[in-house]
Amino acid sequence: MSNKPTLSFWQIWNMCFGFLGIQFGFALQNANVSRIFQTLGADVGQIPVLWIAAPFTGLIVQPVIGYFSDRTWNRLGRRRPYFLVGAILSTLALLWMPNAPALWVAAGLLWVLDASINVSMEPFRAFVGDQLPTGQRPLGYAMQSFFIGVGAVVASALPWLLSRLGVPNVAPAGHIPATVTWAFYLGGAVLFGAVLWTVLTTREYPPLALEAFDDAAAELPPTDASRAWRPGLLLVLAGTLVLLAVRRYALEKELYLLAGGLIVFGALFAWLSATRSRGMLQQVMGDLYGMPGPMRRLAWVQFFSWFALFAMWIYTTPGVTQTLYGSTDPSSAAYNEGANWVGVLFAAYNGFAALAAVAIPRMVRWWGLRVSHLVNLCLGGAGLLSFLVVRDPRWLLASMVGVGFAWASILSLPYALLSDNLPAAKMGVYMGIFNFFIVIPQLLAASVLGMLLKTLFGNQPIWALALGGASLVVAGLCTLRVREPTATATPQPAP
Repeated sequence: MSNKPTLSFWQIWNMCFGFLGIQFGFALQNANVSRIFQTLGADVGQIPVLWIAAPFTGLIVQPVIGYFSDRTWNRLGRRRPYFLVGAILSTLALLWMPNAPALWVAAGLLWVLDASINVSMEPFRAFVGDQLPTGQRPLGYAMQSFFIGVGAVVASALPWLLSRLGVPNVAPAGHIPATVTWAFYLGGAVLFGAVLWTVLTTREYPPLALEAFDDAAAELPPTDASRAWRPGLLLVLAGTLVLLAVRRYALEKELYLLAGGLIVFGALFAWLSATRSRGMLQQVMGDLYGMPGPMRRLAWVQFFSWFALFAMWIYTTPGVTQTLYGSTDPSSAAYNEGANWVGVLFAAYNGFAALAAVAIPRMVRWWGLRVSHLVNLCLGGAGLLSFLVVRDPRWLLASMVGVGFAWASILSLPYALLSDNLPAAKMGVYMGIFNFFIVIPQLLAASVLGMLLKTLFGNQPIWALALGGASLVVAGLCTLRVREPTATATPQPAP
């Protein structure tokens, strides 16, 4: 047994650089897809269900890609083949998205784009766990957060920047403005180029070498799934009750998604308790049922964090344009001015996240991983709650400071807390399963936010941001239940 060698700053830089491109595409999606949907005829109530493609694809794609990347080894390595394939598909989807002729085509392209980004993104998370010793993992995930911030700053502000350069920002009804179209074209080029840089400038440890490192050695004990039918039965009953309530009280049809998800997962757990299969589905569900205790506690942190983020991504554009710019008409100059300013706000929080990524390793040295994450999430919660009282769009830049710190922390510290508790041979599949708790709250948000806004908040989307702020505070409090990792031996320097 031996310790993993430490890597130099530039080696970590190269292995994380691809995240610049991935986030470029992800930020373009987050800042502009609601705008594209509204331009193609969607109303505010339809936006959550149209966004359902994004989390649903992550729910399926990430554990599958994690499972297969754990078992892949070829000339490109273990994770890098998935980086490259995902980058090619994401680039093609970005080039096509602004040319979507109809709403249903745009929704389908969001499905393709998000699935392709997930093909690259999930192995990148496992890549840090593979390559870095325990002591360098917070730095590695913080470096990813830095590139996420830098890429998203430029990507989110691109339509606004292009409009300042004279590119038309208003188009006829039903047509995507040229600022958005050219932003997606540029984003495709940046995404592919950045991921290709990481593929060409990094190397990976072969499977036997990973098994030789003492911080990656121990497998978790086999999971006894004989009682998995119990949570399965509870999930099926809960899903059935939701289904009956939707039909009995004529609730929003998006709740069928929630009911269906509960029933499907319940049935899978019941199947797990009885099956003798050793295939991929059994292994993924078995690892989900038997996941380590620290991962279970972190799941609640992720759940409330990503509920808040999804609410922000899908409702900031309609919320800001309606409340601060007084327009719900996507063909109006006021709406498009407000939508461009949302791009600037998204660029701002990602810029603050890049700065926060530099500060977070020092925060961790002072306060530890748990308290640092608690502080950052509460800052983000305060930022989103402030949307209720701010009436000058420029002051929302101050709100984005807190959101930026929360975003940088969400993208780094939970993974640093988690990776010490996972065996190397299953790093990919466990990172994929961990992302269930990113995807499930997004599915829940897509199912219930539209109904909540309609029934409780008079269809005012600004209140979705307030709900997101409260959710971030709850996520921060849940962090206190997570145990701080124990210190490990000092890793050996790289040759």
